[in-house]
Amino acid sequence: TQGVSSAASDVYKRQYVSGPHGGFDWALDEELHDFINRQFADVGTYLYGRRMYETMVYWETAHLEPDQPQVGIDYARVWQAADKVVFSKTLAEVSSERTRLERTFDPETVERWKAESDSDLSVDGPTLAAEAIRAGLVDEFGLFIGPGIVGGGKPFFPGDVHVDLELLDDKRFSSGAVSYTHLRAHETSLHL
Repeated sequence: TQGVSSAASDVYKRQYVSGPHGGFDWALDEELHDFINRQFADVGTYLYGRRMYETMVYWETAHLEPDQPQVGIDYARVWQAADKVVFSKTLAEVSSERTRLERTFDPETVERWKAESDSDLSVDGPTLAAEAIRAGLVDEFGLFIGPGIVGGGKPFFPGDVHVDLELLDDKRFSSGAVSYTHLRAHETSLHL
């Protein structure tokens, strides 16, 4: 599916939020990680805000960690192979290969990238994803729900937008996590 997808990937990042024992190790087992690796294998460009980029840049060198499991090495290779665009007014510079810094999010520019790309774009992180959703750029929504609740934080979806969705796929994992993939319905009103 060519287009922009928005995955609630911050749910499973250990460095981003903390769970019962300081991480989300309880939610990201090998089965789920392998599924995520396959989901992101077709992504040619990641669109990030500053905070999500600072979380994800871990994967630039994760393959060098001596105790990194093969599934982590595989994801590091997937991440490293893709282009990254970081939208930030405050980040001084990027620290990963295939990465460029943009100061403002311009929906028309992203729409052009989307039309010109042979591979998927992924927008990750609640603030940037909200801007892309408001602009009508997100065609596919991927959501991972883990077997636990961590209260608080920033909502992943913007509160001022209504998007009708059609279920494309769902998958349950032995850990209790569930993945849902929805496509944006054709006749959707984007603003409430």
